Amino acid sequence: MSLKNTSYNYGTIAKCLHWGTALLFLGAYASVYFRHWFTVDDTPINWTALQLHLSFGVSIAVLVVLRIIWRMMNRTPDEEPGTKMEHLAAHAGHFALYAVLIIMPVTGYLGSKVNTEFYFLFDIPMFESTSLFRSVIRDGMGISYEAFEAPLDFLHKQVFGKWLAWMLVVGHILAALYHHYVKKDRTLIKMTSGK
Repeated sequence: MSLKNTSYNYGTIAKCLHWGTALLFLGAYASVYFRHWFTVDDTPINWTALQLHLSFGVSIAVLVVLRIIWRMMNRTPDEEPGTKMEHLAAHAGHFALYAVLIIMPVTGYLGSKVNTEFYFLFDIPMFESTSLFRSVIRDGMGISYEAFEAPLDFLHKQVFGKWLAWMLVVGHILAALYHHYVKKDRTLIKMTSGK
């Protein structure tokens, strides 16, 4: 198997970045829902779940940046036969997924009220405590952290977290299954076994 993409398949690096992002996405959701459903505020397990959620989010942001760089430096496999509308929908769906996978970690970081203990190895300071926030947002624009954070928190939790991210991911999965079982083309195979 090739590290780089070919005209026929995605390479090992693209597959690892794709499936790594998928696992981190699931981990981010599992940790935040575990925190809300099964823990009590201000307990060690609640804090651990929050820190895992934040760490997964930072990791997603890093992987998405790497995915974009890799995609720009590498060819993509040839498209499977399909209508112009199918190809347009696929490109729009991928663009929307990339956008959400960038916006979610950014809004999560900017709106976080605690430092991120990145996998309990080192701290990433919360945005409110950075000189960028103090000099540009608070002092330069006269916006309090509460006023700055509220719309970001709403976007992160209510718009993207509860609805949009899941709709895009489910749409992505259904499209892959449609290609595999209905159209019987290589779309899913290119990102899995390659055979």
